Amino acid sequence: MWTIYHNPRCSKSRQTLQLLQDNQIEPEVVLYLETPPNPAALKALLSKLGISARDLLRKGEDDYKSLNLKDPSLTDDQLIDAMAAHPKLIERPIVVKGEQAVLGRPPENVLELI
Repeated sequence: MWTIYHNPRCSKSRQTLQLLQDNQIEPEVVLYLETPPNPAALKALLSKLGISARDLLRKGEDDYKSLNLKDPSLTDDQLIDAMAAHPKLIERPIVVKGEQAVLGRPPENVLELI
């Protein structure tokens, strides 16, 4: 089963979804800004991606600065809680196929899963 954590306002997210559809893949679309993943779901995504919580943060967001998430003393759990509470902080799109996941930046990254 395929899933994409998608923001339709993001050009990279739209391109990634289109790339999947061009390969006859109709993923479940999770509009993560409307239905944010909880901390447990974020931990599972991070495990599948093989990256740290800090690597999933969008560092250009105002929330990143206002919440002082640059602070190196913050734990992964604290960063995950911040992303769950402020889903704009989650890098996008994330494409999941079973136990594997990739960030669709650039969109061609999803070809690793096809």
